[in-house]
Amino acid sequence: QKPSSFHCSSILHFGVSVGLLLALAWAAPHEGHDHGAHTTEHHHHLHHGKDEPHPHHNDKDAECHLLSPHNADFAFSLYKKLSALPESKSKNVFFSPLGISMALSMLAIGAKGDTHSELYKALGYSSLTQAQVNEAYEHLLHMLAHGNENVQLDAGSAVALRDGFKVLDKFLEDAKHYFESEVFNVDFSKPEVAVQEINKYISKKTHNKIPDMLKDLHEDTVMMLINFMYFRGKWEKHFEEKNTHKADFHVDENTKVTVDMMKRTGRYEFYHDRENFTSVIMLPYKGGNASMMIVLPDEGKMAEVEASISNAAQHSAQQLMQLNILHSSSVDVFLPKFSISAQYALDDILKELGVVSAFSDTADFSNISEETRTKVSKVSHKAVLSVDERGTEAAAATTIEIMPMSLPSVMNLNRPFLVLIVEDSTRSILFMGKISDPTAK
Repeated sequence: QKPSSFHCSSILHFGVSVGLLLALAWAAPHEGHDHGAHTTEHHHHLHHGKDEPHPHHNDKDAECHLLSPHNADFAFSLYKKLSALPESKSKNVFFSPLGISMALSMLAIGAKGDTHSELYKALGYSSLTQAQVNEAYEHLLHMLAHGNENVQLDAGSAVALRDGFKVLDKFLEDAKHYFESEVFNVDFSKPEVAVQEINKYISKKTHNKIPDMLKDLHEDTVMMLINFMYFRGKWEKHFEEKNTHKADFHVDENTKVTVDMMKRTGRYEFYHDRENFTSVIMLPYKGGNASMMIVLPDEGKMAEVEASISNAAQHSAQQLMQLNILHSSSVDVFLPKFSISAQYALDDILKELGVVSAFSDTADFSNISEETRTKVSKVSHKAVLSVDERGTEAAAATTIEIMPMSLPSVMNLNRPFLVLIVEDSTRSILFMGKISDPTAK
């Protein structure tokens, strides 16, 4: 019996859109080990009407925050891998760490044995149970969905099934319950038709920001996991268009480009960390729960900042996202307008992070299908980010441990900088990246 292929895709938009696709294909038979069944207890619902006020669940908040340090570490690990790719040199890097974590966690529902333990180890969830992770994502998605009129944040998943491919009801039920996943059938035996149908779905969910996520598809694909995230936020303090002007942006020592540079003077949470060669500023979105965090390395210090980025990821992520070491100050902010996108095949990076058996013929996804042996054939991710005077369509996150120092009066983003979009109530890094050339699409 030939291996079956599974594909996972994630989509991001926010001005950020992100898409992640995970494809599953036929795999050779093997022995697997169960890691325990779910109890009926965890099938409670947190949901309430969209227009109803968000109830306070202090224990559920703690449940949701259980993932945040692990997800932050995973985000920085992914960033270091993506920024080290040869094709990333002097190029923009942008992705949704939360979207990728979510897609892999949904995949783990269907995994057993080494396949499951490798996924959880890579995600940093080895100390957590499947029920804890599932319930945390259920609550996280619930909290993200109940924002306000100034911030639009759509996050969710889908399972595209090959006609005739029998999937266990339990997998589909858990995917729907915990990850708000939709399920639909696709004729994967006609790859061109399947590509068109899946791209149409992703385009709709990302408000047409990612219209062509899939280029082609193997005819052996039996199932595809889709994760999408769309974020659109209005600046709490918008930039006046009349202050936008042409300015130089230094991509590297030998290259400069002309950008539309926005300017605003106002009070922002801001600090300069001399020891770690960085300035950090938080640009909040209306509504109070989301912000764009910008990390600007001192001139010529990007490599040092990137090298240290994972050293204290867990502590610094919590510190920065809780804003307990930032100071409010009057700052002249110069921020280029830009609209960028980035797409990655994550197969090799995930293997480097320890997710090996999922891609092999020994993969155990018997919690997805008992009749058909399957393996992951492809994981692809695409993210899009737009920033202008009114706000953002995309986001990312990066954190570095820093000590507050005297605050400079100017934050001039005229050279490569790191950008994160963070959501405070869930302590999540929604998007993360590096802007090396704002003029590159």
